[in-house]
Amino acid sequence: MLRRALRLGLGRGLLGRGLGTWRGDSTLDWDGKVSDIKKKIQSVLPGGAWNPLYDTSHLPPEHSDVVIVGGGVLGLSVAYWLKRLEKRRGAIQVLVVERDYTYSQASTGLSVGGIRQQFSLPENIQLSLFSVDFLRNINEYLAVVDDPPLDLQFNPSGYLLLASEKGAAIMENNVKVQRQEGAKVCLMSPEQLRNKFPWINTEGVALASYGLEDEGWFDPWCLLQGLRRKVQSMGVLFCHGEVTRFISSSNRMETASGEEVTLKRIHEVHVKMDRSLEYQPVECAIVINAAGAWSGQIAELAGIGKGPPGTLQGTKLPVEPRKRYVYLWHCPQGPGLETPFVIDSSGAYFRREGLGNNYLGSCSPTELSPQEEEPDPGNLEVDHGFFQDKVWPHLAQRVPAFETLKVRSAWAGYYDYNTFDQNGVVGPHPLVVNMYFATGFSGHGLQQAPAVGRAVAEMVLEGSFQTIDLNPFLFSRFYLGEKVQEHNII
Repeated sequence: MLRRALRLGLGRGLLGRGLGTWRGDSTLDWDGKVSDIKKKIQSVLPGGAWNPLYDTSHLPPEHSDVVIVGGGVLGLSVAYWLKRLEKRRGAIQVLVVERDYTYSQASTGLSVGGIRQQFSLPENIQLSLFSVDFLRNINEYLAVVDDPPLDLQFNPSGYLLLASEKGAAIMENNVKVQRQEGAKVCLMSPEQLRNKFPWINTEGVALASYGLEDEGWFDPWCLLQGLRRKVQSMGVLFCHGEVTRFISSSNRMETASGEEVTLKRIHEVHVKMDRSLEYQPVECAIVINAAGAWSGQIAELAGIGKGPPGTLQGTKLPVEPRKRYVYLWHCPQGPGLETPFVIDSSGAYFRREGLGNNYLGSCSPTELSPQEEEPDPGNLEVDHGFFQDKVWPHLAQRVPAFETLKVRSAWAGYYDYNTFDQNGVVGPHPLVVNMYFATGFSGHGLQQAPAVGRAVAEMVLEGSFQTIDLNPFLFSRFYLGEKVQEHNII
């Protein structure tokens, strides 16, 4: 019965999820209470002016309707859409908690900034179609009065995916789905490929798909800063700290079939301040888990996955950090300015970077190596041998000019890797009823962030997805064992 209810989406209605549910008298008249306290202290202090005994300006507020854990593009996008879709200005108080205030380890700034519609799932195609429209019209969405316009440096050079004989049929089917969803993608034979891109060696290529519109790459740091600037202008609060604890209540209930489940509701988030033992409790109604590679740890803090194995309560959020390398190389004889974002059938990929014969690229380790060779996610050190042994041979085979490339720099970043089906987790948890997810995109979260933020905000404010049906991406699929497999993961 519980499985059937989850499939039908009824789990979302087991308890009300409204923003106002937990705004009782104690919070509504908080300003009045603070005023009374100030007056009492003032009465026993010399002088008439109010002087705070303790500076709390660095602390988050003691109450926020929504606490978003994670201040990357996904968390900021959720914040933006919550404020944009609120019924009246200032109706919702939103707090974003980010522990890496420099964003030095944030997946956003360390990504290669690609956006494409060449996915195999309709939902992913729809997400990227909306997101590219958002990016193309960025200043209609994120303009701030008296601030300069944003320049994302969007380069619409397209994606070029190469398939071997083994993968040709899958590619054909994927392109059929992409076209049905409105993406402009064409198929190319090896001969057509050679004619358009003479620098490619087509040996081993049976078919290629090429994005004709709205694919390419952009500046992810500009999007991050643009979102941050905009949501601050909309009244969103920021806190540099780490969420260390949730205070919640439990309620046991019985389903129609007699199964007993325990529902939890988070009332308070404890935020530990940066470089301090100090923490601030924040009373809240909604928690958004947008913690990226560390969202699995945040879910555990809320008790998710701590029940008996095989039960809904024992089902973990299967998202973990996976380290991925990006290399920047120079090649004077390399492909020219019309170079698309190329994804080889081996899993190696590259794109042009700037105008000076520089290129970015790499390869996901899981494409070439067994699971035990996954890089250690405990640090962001770069393995230069990985490029030499696993990436460069494939690049040089596909683009002979890359035989003479010179690596100039490299860095590593994190994927919020969904080990279950490499797809995003969007929407509420069925048992921790006021925790919502925006995580697990396994490398394509940046490009889909504008659409995912809108979807999560719709679910919070309206109780259902309004524009793109993302029910297949709900958490309940992990318990039900229903994979939503995306075949075009990079």
